[in-house]
Amino acid sequence: MPSLFKRKTEPAATEPDGADDTPPVEAGARPKAYTEKKGRPTPKRKDAQKRSAEAPPADRKEAARRLRERQRVERSEARQKMMAGDERYLPARDRGPERALVRDVVDSRRNVGSYFLIAALVILIGTSQGMPPVVRLVTQFLWYALAVIFIADCVLVCRRVRKTVKAKYPKSQVRFGGLYWYAIMRSITFRKLRMPNPKVKIGERP
Repeated sequence: MPSLFKRKTEPAATEPDGADDTPPVEAGARPKAYTEKKGRPTPKRKDAQKRSAEAPPADRKEAARRLRERQRVERSEARQKMMAGDERYLPARDRGPERALVRDVVDSRRNVGSYFLIAALVILIGTSQGMPPVVRLVTQFLWYALAVIFIADCVLVCRRVRKTVKAKYPKSQVRFGGLYWYAIMRSITFRKLRMPNPKVKIGERP
């Protein structure tokens, strides 16, 4: 039985179906977290590695060809690094900071030895039996003069090598006899044929 003093409650106002507090999204606008699709799935890491890996050789002939090509490339790279003076690729006779300094000393000057072979060839032709006696006499005199000049130049190179190495590496245990021979052999080689390539210019102080 309803009470006479009970207050009737009004029904709560309900929002129409489909209403939402979220503001409407304008046409063409995209949320911040939206990522545009690339149109294709991203390849997996294993698939990418498989694609990048070289296909196995079809036969022994193909495997041998690939091995030769790889060795050729490795030799070419090793030679380039050796000519650049990389210690890891230099022969034993060219390794060490002292020998690198000797190379710079020789390459920074004009050496008589660089012209020795050409002059010796000219003198050899001049002293042949088919030449007149006067020509043979002159060329023989030039041969003695060239020998004296060459020896004097070698002495100067060795003195400069000793002075420079002692100044830069005073505690070095390398024998100077080997450094002298190394400097002389490099001095009689044409500049463009020296290995490793010269790093200093003529007249530049090493």
